[in-house]
Amino acid sequence: MKTMRWRRLHLIQLLVLIGLLGVGCNSKQESNNPEKLTIGVVSYGEGKVSLEKYNRFKEYIAAQTQSIVELEPAYNELQAIDQIHRKKWEIVFAPTGLAAIAISQDLYIPLFSLEGISSRQRSLLVVRDDKPIQKISDLANKTVALGEIGSAAGYYVPLYDLYGLTLAQIRFAPTPKTVLQWLSEGSVDAGALSEKDFQSYQREFGSTKFKILHTSRWIPSGVVLLGPTIDRNRQKQIEKAMSEAPGDIAADAGYVPTAKTPNYDQVIKLVEKVKPLEAQLKQTPVVLLPQRSVDQQKVGKQAVK
Repeated sequence: MKTMRWRRLHLIQLLVLIGLLGVGCNSKQESNNPEKLTIGVVSYGEGKVSLEKYNRFKEYIAAQTQSIVELEPAYNELQAIDQIHRKKWEIVFAPTGLAAIAISQDLYIPLFSLEGISSRQRSLLVVRDDKPIQKISDLANKTVALGEIGSAAGYYVPLYDLYGLTLAQIRFAPTPKTVLQWLSEGSVDAGALSEKDFQSYQREFGSTKFKILHTSRWIPSGVVLLGPTIDRNRQKQIEKAMSEAPGDIAADAGYVPTAKTPNYDQVIKLVEKVKPLEAQLKQTPVVLLPQRSVDQQKVGKQAVK
């Protein structure tokens, strides 16, 4: 009897030991599974050429954080906003408008300035040189091309500058280059894009001469953002790795570890001021006033009748 009890006790101890070893092995395997980081960028469909500059940065961050790192391009700001709202990107190389939305609405954290203070930009309203349009007010009852929601230079700033006008129509261009293409074809009367994009793409339309109708205020540079789903220790690890990255790797990726991140308070306020106009943007004609003001105008006109 004693022998059987001893055997049972020994068997129980052996099973417990095997279970503990199994848990230890599983814990070890789980700890060895690298975490995944997704880097989001807006590429405007420019493909491999525009994405190759991030390759060494991606490899560097993977090595420094012991992570699986993927680079995910978005065709424009609209696609990028969707990924940010769904918290799909842990690191984002965000242009100004996209950064303002991510910071104010989705709690993303700004880490580094993109290309430093020199990368500040301005928004342009551009027309064909052969058109008799000389000032912003001349765009009344005309068709204007804007960028997608999320673009500071292509969407928020020009809407603010066009405030109060009634336009025949607004067309939304998926890329800055498309704005110039529509202008060249004559399907729109004016278009909005950044000064940098205008300088980059205008030479591709050699047969068309463009004229800058309006130049906006300065817009702060874009920033590298860190997603809110990353825990504090991991945030510090990523920030340290990026701040200590070799200069050529940081330069290729387009950020400056030593540059102070810009203040986005004014950009966020501008986005909030423009938001009430969005209900009218797909109507024809487009009255660039908040809906309440539009309704008041209609009531006034009916009263006059």
